[in-house]
Amino acid sequence: MDNGKISSVFDELADLLEFRGENPFRIRAYRNGAKAIRDLNESVANLLSDSKRDLASIPGIGKTLVDKTKVLVETGSLPQLEKLRSEVPDVVLSMARIPGLGAKKAVVLHKELKLKTLDDLRRACEQDAVKVLKGFGAKTQQVILDGLEIAEAAAERIYWAKGDQLAVAIGQHMHDCEAITKMEWAGSYRRGRETIGDLDLLVVATDRSQVMDHFEAFPQRSMTILRGDTKVSIRVGKAFQVDLRLVEESEFGAALQYFTGSQAHNVHVRRLAKQLGLKVNEYGVFRIENETRVAGATEVEVYQSIGLPWIPPELREDRQEFQDNESSWDDLLQLEQVRGDLHMHTTATDGEATIREMADAAIARGLSYIAITDHSQRVSMAMGLDADRLREQWRCIDEIRPEYEGRLIILKGIECDILEKGGMDLPDDCLAEADWGLASIHYGQKQSREQITDRMLGAVENPHVDCIAHPTGRLLNRRHPYEVDMEAVMDAVQANRKLMELNANPARLDLNDVHLAAAKRRGIPIVISTDAHSIDGMDVMRYGVLQARRGGLTGADVANTMEWLNMQSAWMQ
Repeated sequence: MDNGKISSVFDELADLLEFRGENPFRIRAYRNGAKAIRDLNESVANLLSDSKRDLASIPGIGKTLVDKTKVLVETGSLPQLEKLRSEVPDVVLSMARIPGLGAKKAVVLHKELKLKTLDDLRRACEQDAVKVLKGFGAKTQQVILDGLEIAEAAAERIYWAKGDQLAVAIGQHMHDCEAITKMEWAGSYRRGRETIGDLDLLVVATDRSQVMDHFEAFPQRSMTILRGDTKVSIRVGKAFQVDLRLVEESEFGAALQYFTGSQAHNVHVRRLAKQLGLKVNEYGVFRIENETRVAGATEVEVYQSIGLPWIPPELREDRQEFQDNESSWDDLLQLEQVRGDLHMHTTATDGEATIREMADAAIARGLSYIAITDHSQRVSMAMGLDADRLREQWRCIDEIRPEYEGRLIILKGIECDILEKGGMDLPDDCLAEADWGLASIHYGQKQSREQITDRMLGAVENPHVDCIAHPTGRLLNRRHPYEVDMEAVMDAVQANRKLMELNANPARLDLNDVHLAAAKRRGIPIVISTDAHSIDGMDVMRYGVLQARRGGLTGADVANTMEWLNMQSAWMQ
């Protein structure tokens, strides 16, 4: 059982205990343990098997969690969780997410009406079976009906890229409000999380009512959830919530730091402040002894007041950002540093544009080189290339290269499948002719951890493979990563001087930020690629750069910030 599954178990355990009203300190311990395990850059199983190391020495993981982790690693399940699951039905948890309902009423509804699904609850409301229950009434019944779509979508998080489109639209709308003097997005959107559950906008204004009215006039607003003196929340579409908070100029920096989060980062900040006799909240930084205000107008002064440089929002997950507080993090990767795109598809397989069209689009985006990496034959649904068709494509590239001399280097590449039985999808003599060879898994993704790891290790050791593409195979909100021993893969990549891809497609963003940080520590070069299947697909590079920043990567950690000849001599000899 890998770290992600173990942390998910502890998260679920905390949810179920919270639902039952158990000790909040116990609940918090499980949540802290889940986060600590999720953020580890090596497997818990390996730690437990090393007699010289103690899992309990890791902050956030106590003896109780160590014992339960051992059970999970050894058996794959946890009796306590199974028992709690049997006591708290899934539908009760789903009902509790309905705004205005809550856990207690959810339990009553389940008990009185014998509900098994949210559809059962909808039918009960439509048949007026809810309003006759003691403590409910017609108003509560209508609240439930109004909130059912929200509850059904509550577990859905949207891609950061989609959230960005909405944030841009709202930002453009709010820009027309003359009462606004300062405005900034906060929350997980500002931190660049792969998916986001809502949007948070902070505003300083000369006329708060005018700002709220303008916010509610956003064309895509479907309803207003609440409106108070300093906050208004709207729903966009069926279920997505956007909050606007009005703050004073003197509080703006503190509020921005606080509402950007993450919670774990803020807890660490408050702990450091307390050691200095200070307290930090959304209103500012204050001396504990006499409530004297120390800072708050800007984030920079908030961090400076507790002896830290300003920390980029992407790093605020309580992982690496406090480990080197002498660094200003000024050298995190920037989009303009990326010089090449080494993963894209054309009409030869499942792409929508020709080689020339992709090349022209790359020049328009300021790139110096690209690799044409259509699928190999195993991906039959995409008309993958066999050796003969691939060589024919490479002959075409040779023919058009002179047209682009001095403007763009077009590399002869391939995205070659790693076969289910192991080995590469194309013969070595063909792969040896490529300028750039990607290896990836598209089939057999449900094989065992050992099988998939062995397949990837074989690819890494192949002398004609340069880089492992989308190494965990995940699709956000759609498909979990396949089982793979990433530590073993990284060991092999490091030993064989290969590279690993960060696929910038917003549905992938694979590697994740924790894996990227681990690769950086090992000195493994990362290649950020778009996996573009169209001209517009090349624009996703910026999502990969944002993900790289969350992993703490600088330009020196990303191979394709180099010009091609320099990259080739540094990593491909």
